[in-house]
Amino acid sequence: MRKFGLIGYPLGHSFSQKYFTAKFAEEHIPDCSYENFPLTSLDSFHDLISGNPDLCGLNVTIPYKTEILRYVAETDQIVSEISAANVLKIRRETGKTRIIAYNSDVVGIRDSVISFFPETHGTALIIGTGGSSKAVSWTLRNLGFRVLIVSRNKKEDILGYEDINAQMLKNISLIVNTTPLGMFPNTEGKPDLDYNLLDERHTLFDLVYNPEFTNFLKMGKARGCKIITGLKMLYSQADRSWEIWNDKNL
Repeated sequence: MRKFGLIGYPLGHSFSQKYFTAKFAEEHIPDCSYENFPLTSLDSFHDLISGNPDLCGLNVTIPYKTEILRYVAETDQIVSEISAANVLKIRRETGKTRIIAYNSDVVGIRDSVISFFPETHGTALIIGTGGSSKAVSWTLRNLGFRVLIVSRNKKEDILGYEDINAQMLKNISLIVNTTPLGMFPNTEGKPDLDYNLLDERHTLFDLVYNPEFTNFLKMGKARGCKIITGLKMLYSQADRSWEIWNDKNL
């Protein structure tokens, strides 16, 4: 039995186990299982790997997409450029275990955004600075967007929320929430923007998928914005994870 799973903390919001369990059943894959592994810290990561000899691959979610890189032997080129991973491939050969890090988020982000911006792109505002933010920034830049990043902690190359005004928003076409604000069970949360400044010129994309329609998206839709939920990204990145785990050349 090949085992796969998800590490992060907390994991009550995640649909990954349900998604892969359904995939295995629908596609008649009898020799695979998927399990959640809520880790309060990565100190127990090596014990998880050694204690589960059938474990072949892991997804990584918040808050470990960056920190996990200290625990892997290799990274692919995209992970090296982004410094964040959400897929681990575990190879066990001749008594040795080798862990390689990949990023399937970039596929999910691209697939979610590209149909809304097939040609012209403009400027994107990314909310948050974690591992998901790094993947969004890398992907959007490669699609041709100019990228700005905003956080509660303003730095030289990162805006503060107080910098987001009407004049700036006139030049922004896409706003992406990469933070857990609004995620189950704290569904009332949302990024600290002035939503009255939004209109039909803006597209809002939330990486949170539980609930599918977050307060961030609801507030934008009420102002006439186009919205992109996190579900397409969830499914696209999950399918890419499966490809990585089963590609013998990776």
